[in-house]
Amino acid sequence: MRNRVRAVLVLAAVAFAPPASRAASAQPAATRASWPVPETWDEEAIADLEVPLAVASASPRHVSAEYYYRMPERPVYKSYPIYHPDREPPGYLQDLAKREPEVAFDASVLETEEDWILAGELVFTAPIDFVFEGTLNAVVRSREWYHRLAIPLLKDGVFPFMRYVVRERGKVEVGLNSCAMCHTRVMPDGTVIRGAPGNFPDDRSFAYETRLEAAQGNSEADVLRQMRSFLRRLYAAPWLRPDPNATLESASLEDILLALEAIPPGVCARQGSSVFYPARIPDLIGVRERRYLDASGLVRHRRVGDLMRYAALNQGADMLSTYDGFRPEGELPGPGKLDRYSDEQLYALALYIYSLEPPTNPNAVDAVAERGREIFNREGCALCHTPPLYTNNMLTPAPGFQVPAAHETRFDVMSLSVGTDPDLALRSRRGTGYYKVPSLKGLWYRGPFGHNGSVATLEDWFDPERLKPDYQPTGFSGAGGKARAVTGHEFGLDLEIEDRRALVAFLKTL
Repeated sequence: MRNRVRAVLVLAAVAFAPPASRAASAQPAATRASWPVPETWDEEAIADLEVPLAVASASPRHVSAEYYYRMPERPVYKSYPIYHPDREPPGYLQDLAKREPEVAFDASVLETEEDWILAGELVFTAPIDFVFEGTLNAVVRSREWYHRLAIPLLKDGVFPFMRYVVRERGKVEVGLNSCAMCHTRVMPDGTVIRGAPGNFPDDRSFAYETRLEAAQGNSEADVLRQMRSFLRRLYAAPWLRPDPNATLESASLEDILLALEAIPPGVCARQGSSVFYPARIPDLIGVRERRYLDASGLVRHRRVGDLMRYAALNQGADMLSTYDGFRPEGELPGPGKLDRYSDEQLYALALYIYSLEPPTNPNAVDAVAERGREIFNREGCALCHTPPLYTNNMLTPAPGFQVPAAHETRFDVMSLSVGTDPDLALRSRRGTGYYKVPSLKGLWYRGPFGHNGSVATLEDWFDPERLKPDYQPTGFSGAGGKARAVTGHEFGLDLEIEDRRALVAFLKTL
């Protein structure tokens, strides 16, 4: 675990120290006169960026612009694919070890929108944490790891969720924690959809690596102590009484690993959520039209700068914030010990994400789907899932949350609660008391479904059996795989079975 910085963490405060060569790799900045690059850490915009937390007094207070801009900018190095060990070209790693480091992002040469989008793709796939020697290096070259965790691979045997990086000649590192690590989906035919909800089993891989370390002679007490400290930084919400994550302080290592192993691909115990209340990975395709980001609608999305700020927060800046006096990373480190994306890198990243298009939908609009469209309209689904975006871009209160009067005019709040379980919305560091109304576009390539991915397929979502206490969730079910009801959003469950099938057929055409 000492060598593993997880994708759900993306924590700048524990990022590996820059190599000596990094100081010589300063990147020239693009002129703001030629392209309208917003200032990421605009304090006025930051102050108005987020919906308050359900416990409003705990809403985060972020670091100052003066502190943020004293962090050194993070170079984006050229990276190289990682292959399954049976598909790796002969002499591949030896060849990489002979290469010189190359900084791939240079904003000064970007002239057209296409240039910026291509540069943004580099940022999207660029790792921000690097491991040279350790468990992670071993597992990406382990046939057992690929087999045991059913790691998705591209047609050519490439493992597309991490990359090899050369930051110093002779040193090939495994790079991780890029945007692409969570937002890359490998389809059954080995093709890839960038920006879609990812299907790398990250939490299960973390548990696998931890088991290896414990089995390799590391003291289980030391591994457990580090694990508890790590999870405390990620998930603690001490303003909640009781803090639902406090049980991790007394849980055994085995209990923690079982909780991680229960989280399926497409769901992630990202920072600010919980191993008990993980979040389904969102779709970034079409995000330009979304007004709220995160399942709980935490971040308001009004302009390109907001997406840049969201990326900066999720790449570690939120771990430096304070929540009712609590800072996840403890004492604020000197900014020189950290790093950050430049405004130009974040702008390019946002333009790339805005440019993402869905792949060709293989589902035909046939007679059954047309009947499903009629059912969709007849049942009033468009009230919340309004065409053409198939979302009304509003927030719906979780059960038990009392909407403050001021929210009714400040935010886009529905009076209707759809009744889904409130844990992520009320019992986590990202909990606003709301869930956003998701778009239905692209459902055919997405899944699992529900804000925590409790059901694997649309057919499961429209199965009335899921409301029963003895239902076995087909997606995320929690440690031990206990039966439980998947409550809420009961719309469509009372339809005849053929009508439900027609509705699902229609939804798969969107």
